[in-house]
Amino acid sequence: MSEELQPVFQIQRVYLKEASLEQPNSPAILLVQEQPTVDIQLAVAAEPAADGVYEVSVSATVQTKIGDKTVFLVECKQAGIFEIRNLPPEQMGPVMGIACPQIVYPYLRANVADVINRAGFPPVHLSEINFQAMYEQQQADQAEAAGSLPQ
Repeated sequence: MSEELQPVFQIQRVYLKEASLEQPNSPAILLVQEQPTVDIQLAVAAEPAADGVYEVSVSATVQTKIGDKTVFLVECKQAGIFEIRNLPPEQMGPVMGIACPQIVYPYLRANVADVINRAGFPPVHLSEINFQAMYEQQQADQAEAAGSLPQ
């Protein structure tokens, strides 16, 4: 009789993988007394790093503009290394698409706000994200795209 293997989920490390800041129109744009527009884009990615070990990252791009001129552009990628073993295949997607990003995202939020603040601007606070809803929407979009393929 074989023993059933216990599921393993451990955080190995959470780290800032990338951070960049651009102020291409400084100092002139800093003298403009107009409220900038803010555009925020988020992305989640997961890749195997070793056997049973995965890197999950959440990226944010924050761009502010006045008219068509960029005030600042911040790109940050926060990542985590997770040991995930003995999970049924149908649980791997939700763990890497929901649970891992929920762990990594608060660090990303803090780093984005810090980079922007250190650049001399009021911090931009990324809002809370419902990663479960985001994951379910991605799954629905993929299923719809697969269903619309010609047979």
